[in-house]
Amino acid sequence: MPLYIMLSTLTDDGMETLHEHPRRIKEVNQEVEKMGAKVLQQWAVLGPYDFVNLVEAPDNETIARVSVALGAR
Repeated sequence: MPLYIMLSTLTDDGMETLHEHPRRIKEVNQEVEKMGAKVLQQWAVLGPYDFVNLVEAPDNETIARVSVALGAR
């Protein structure tokens, strides 16, 4: 299956949620699986992005759907 790099940034509210509920990362990864993709690796980084994610998905349409769904939060 194809692999994709997804770059993520958190809003201030998202950062606060993560500090209060660190398991939220795993919950979001489970939501990604329900959309047909799978987070294989995830790294917290410094700079303009907060996370770099290695995601496996069957096709461009699936990863686009995941990206839009996560970006709309």
